[in-house]
Amino acid sequence: MKKVAIVTGGTSGIGEATAKELARRGWQVAAVARGKAHPEVFTVQGDVAQDADCRRVAKQVLDKWGSIDALVNNAGTTKVVPHPDLEGLSAEDFERIYRLNVIAPFQMMRACAAALKSRRGAVVNVSSVASVLGTGSSVAYAASKAALETMSFSLARSLAPEVRVNVVAPGHTRTPWHEAARGAAGAAEVERRYSAIAPLQAVSEAQDVADAIVWLIEGARQVTGEILYVDGGMHIAAPR
Repeated sequence: MKKVAIVTGGTSGIGEATAKELARRGWQVAAVARGKAHPEVFTVQGDVAQDADCRRVAKQVLDKWGSIDALVNNAGTTKVVPHPDLEGLSAEDFERIYRLNVIAPFQMMRACAAALKSRRGAVVNVSSVASVLGTGSSVAYAASKAALETMSFSLARSLAPEVRVNVVAPGHTRTPWHEAARGAAGAAEVERRYSAIAPLQAVSEAQDVADAIVWLIEGARQVTGEILYVDGGMHIAAPR
């Protein structure tokens, strides 16, 4: 019987790389997305910010394959606002960002909890090095990722011993989102600045993060409540 994984935000960037890597390793994979389908994996349409959609996705996967062995909460959002621009973020911005970055992972974990427990499964929540550095695309984004990590610690205890819950915290990762948000020149400049500071002097590719996620699912059988940074060492970079 093949193992079954759900990957939210699974049709682009880190989520797509993770879904494809799991499929390559023989998993049945359901990629959750609001619009785009993916030809290589089973795509479930849904908005994980809505609890009803989370429950429907879990039921649809169980109806199709009968189990859920892993959940990757990768879907997320932000608003690009320079951190000193306090007027650039509204309460509505915070609510929208927290709904997808914090509440949605909780809802997906709740919807899948019974199935994951029955299979002694694993959850990986995708955070960001911004959570510890207070950096990233906006204050709201950094704060939401810190909240996601604290929630992950709580649920690693609450769902043990049957379910392991871990976090992957990427640094700047080369995905289509950056060019879409900043343009080609802006994305290249961010990469240049990041590479100049990070100890490994490079940004990550989506596959680098996917490899870490898959290791936490398949190989880290005694690891729970952990944050794995895939950031070229940015979280230990000396201030400049």
